[in-house]
Amino acid sequence: MHLFGLSGFEWFFHRAANLDVDKNDFRRFDDFLSGKLQDLLLRAVENAAANGHDAVQPQDLPITEGLQESIDAFTTLGETVSRDAVLEVVSRGTPLDLPLAEETQALLPGIVGGIGVALVRSFRIVDEKLKTPQATHWDRVTRIFDQLL
Repeated sequence: MHLFGLSGFEWFFHRAANLDVDKNDFRRFDDFLSGKLQDLLLRAVENAAANGHDAVQPQDLPITEGLQESIDAFTTLGETVSRDAVLEVVSRGTPLDLPLAEETQALLPGIVGGIGVALVRSFRIVDEKLKTPQATHWDRVTRIFDQLL
């Protein structure tokens, strides 16, 4: 199961940053979102353990101001990500040492969407005139995110 459907993914890139994408970008985008979600959740588990929680609570999620702004932007785009798809991605990833609280699970689709908005808008930062991301653009943007998330 993918986080975004193919047509939703194309529309998302267009609405978020006026970029055109193709099927090759779909796999890159899905892999990127899945990986960053796993990274975020692994850190959240560490936070939850340090805070003495027996499950990952919303306050354990490492949400920066910039990511919160991207989550808010995702909400205003009117896009959605399936909670079931997100939970499936979580179940396929590295097993978490703590379960996710129900409230935390409910936040995950918006967080995935926010990460997506941040990624898409980063292409414009890397190249303001970009219309269609190429492999080199994906590489640059993902390397930046790897430094930050």
